[in-house]
Amino acid sequence: MARGNSLGKSVVLLFLIVILALGGLLWFDFLGVLRVKSLFNPIYKALGWQRQTSTTATSSKPLTADLDQDRLDKQREALDLYREELEKREADTSSIEEQNQRLAQEIADREKNLEEREKTFNNTVKMFDDRNVNIEQIAANLEGMQPLKAVDILVAMDDQLAIDVLRKVTERAQNNGVASMVPYWLSLMPADRAAVIQRKMTVKPSSID
Repeated sequence: MARGNSLGKSVVLLFLIVILALGGLLWFDFLGVLRVKSLFNPIYKALGWQRQTSTTATSSKPLTADLDQDRLDKQREALDLYREELEKREADTSSIEEQNQRLAQEIADREKNLEEREKTFNNTVKMFDDRNVNIEQIAANLEGMQPLKAVDILVAMDDQLAIDVLRKVTERAQNNGVASMVPYWLSLMPADRAAVIQRKMTVKPSSID
């Protein structure tokens, strides 16, 4: 009788172990830990269960892929910033070049104006020197002429040239320490012309006109 009870208990325990084992397998397969789907497919179909898989969002999109994408995004962002910086530098360089070109043009214009002014000044000086040489020569020639002939030549001149010649004659006389012929020549001129020349000589400076 005792052996029968022990055998019955053993069978019950063995049955429980089998049930627990099958239950564990079902549970692990349901969780996707173990792959015994083919064994339990009939049971799943009978119970209307759907077996879980171990596929997760992480496995469908691996972490390495996320890291690579982040790295690419950062590289693109860095490239965009670098491109913007290059464009800004290019714009600044273009602006500086335009400013330098304007300054260079202004300097060139100023140099050209200075050259033209210098040329004009040199021409004026040359003209003045040439006129002085001519007036010096005319004064010397008149001093060597008869007074009446010299006066005829002076009367035929325009007022300014006559005044310049008379002043040169006076200057030469002072340098040579002799009396000037100017007062005598003026006395031989027509009174009205002599008066005009004398008046202009007192109120007008020497001219190169």
